[in-house]
This record gives sequence, structure tokens and C-alpha cells, in this order.
Amino acid sequence: MPSIMDQPPGYVTDELRELRAALAANVPAKILDHNLLIATWNIRAFGDLTEKWASEARDNPKRDLHALVCIAEIISRFDVIAIQEVKSSIKALRHMLKYLGPNWGLILTDVTKGSPGNDERLAFLYDTRKVQLSGLACELVVPKEQLDRGVIAADALDRQFARTPYAVSFKSGGKTFVLVTLHVLYGSSAQHRVPELKALADWLGEWARNINAWQHNFIALGDFNIDRHGDDLYDAFTSSGLYIPEDMNQAPRSIFAKPGAHETSKFYDQIAWFNGDNGLPALSMQYARGGSFDFVPTALKSLNLTKNQLSWRISDHFPLWTEFILRD
Repeated sequence: MPSIMDQPPGYVTDELRELRAALAANVPAKILDHNLLIATWNIRAFGDLTEKWASEARDNPKRDLHALVCIAEIISRFDVIAIQEVKSSIKALRHMLKYLGPNWGLILTDVTKGSPGNDERLAFLYDTRKVQLSGLACELVVPKEQLDRGVIAADALDRQFARTPYAVSFKSGGKTFVLVTLHVLYGSSAQHRVPELKALADWLGEWARNINAWQHNFIALGDFNIDRHGDDLYDAFTSSGLYIPEDMNQAPRSIFAKPGAHETSKFYDQIAWFNGDNGLPALSMQYARGGSFDFVPTALKSLNLTKNQLSWRISDHFPLWTEFILRD
């Protein structure tokens, strides 16, 4: 049986060379003690794996070693990345860690039970040459006292989050930062997501005030299932002061987005933080730039797949990234 550690077939090697060149042209280089590259990526149904370089018509899943090394090459460009839609089976994840090598660390949640949880985990992968854990790792729930005191509106939630937010603290270049990732329940309509997003924004603001007492930076990232910039969902998410840089609003999130139509593209994925408004703490790290990476022109190009077929091998989401400057 082929292994991800084997020498890939020639066509895969050629394709990876093109993919690395595209990444180098579109994602900043990692520079020790200077910058920090934080990303988020919803990798569609990231669970099982067909251990072949080329999956066949009868194989399930269609994600194979070829697809997995493409995913790994993209992930390797970042210092720390939050991943959504990791399934109960972590076969693909474990094989990818072998490919990435001993300098990469993993921390992830248990499976979210119940149909709304969709058998999913949340995960962080991080390059230990630039990023280390700093102690905190927890799944988070809304305390009843916050509802009683009106910190979160009583009608905002009739249950806990379907997939509870996951917070992990890291340190890099003398800076400590807490990343909170989550995957908001899509629901039957956009309006059904508004109360959860509003409650989430209020709750993050309250939690950020507490984290600031420890002089930690605070960043929320993940799949928030926001439809468009400026719609009710976006307004609910930013209602407590969460800040999204304008260049991030221009970055497409979905492989199905129409070129040049970013204003109507799905804004599911976000990376956001508080910038000092509403009495909330600002980051001590300097934001430099951000964007997404379009892997469609290079990843698995030799297979001539439809975008739907590509989405089951790589993802239907682009990875979204930000660069912060740690030192001049």
C-alpha cells in the first residue's frame, strides 16, 4: 500500500512544484521572530483517506494521497492554522502530520455529538519552530450568570452553541495570543444564525476583557457562516466591536465564488479581533495584511476536475490568512 512518505509519482511532483510557486507568490514568507501567519480553513469533511496516489471511481472517500499532500503544502505556509470540519476519523489528519514532519504540533477537540454537531472536531496545527503552546486550551460555554445579568440577551440562545468554541493560547516572538475558533451552525435560514452570532459577539467581548487582564492578544477565527459583507449576519458578528480589516473583506472565501464578485460572495470564514473600540482591548501585534489562497488553478490540475469534485478532495473553502508583525 502506498504511503504519504513515499516518493510521489512524477506528475504529482511537478504539480507540487507549481503549487509551491503559487503559494510563494501569494502568501508572505515565514520569518522567525519577525512575523506571524495565522490562518483558518474549513477543509470539507476532513476525515477518512484513500491510501492511493489516485483514487478510483469505486473508492470512497475520493480524497487520496495526491490531494492530501496538496493540503499539507498549503498548511505548511502558515505558523498556526485553525481547521474546521475535522471528522471523528482523523486518518487524513494523522497521515498529513507525518508528511509535515516532527516540527508540527496538533491540538484538537473531541467529536461534537448530536446531529447539529455533524460529527465534527475543531483543530489547531502549528509550526513549533515559530509557535509554542502557552498553557490554555478549553472548550467554552456561556455561563448562566451572563444570561441572568443581561451580558447576553436572554432570547439570544435557547441552547448552547451546537459546536462549542475552542480556545487555545500560543506564544511567538515574545507575544502571547489566544485563538478562539468555531464553526457556527448553518441552520435552516440566515435569520436563524443572527441570534447565535450576536450572542457569540457579546460573549467574545466579555471574554476578551478578562483575557486582557493577562495581557494576551485575542483573535476569533473560523467558519461563521456569514453570507455577505454588511448583511444582518455580518452586523451581528461585528456588533460588539469585532474588527475585520478592509482587505480581508475583499478576499473570496469559496471556490464557487464568481471572479470579481466579492461583494456578493459568501463571507463564511472570518478572522477578527477587537481594535480598542467600545472599551475593548486592542491587539499589541501590528496587522500587516491578509487574504485567501486560491488553490483551484494549481491543486490537482492534472485531473481536470469539476469544482464540485475538487471540493471533496481539497475543500469548497479557500484558506483565509493574516500576517502580523511581531518586531521591526
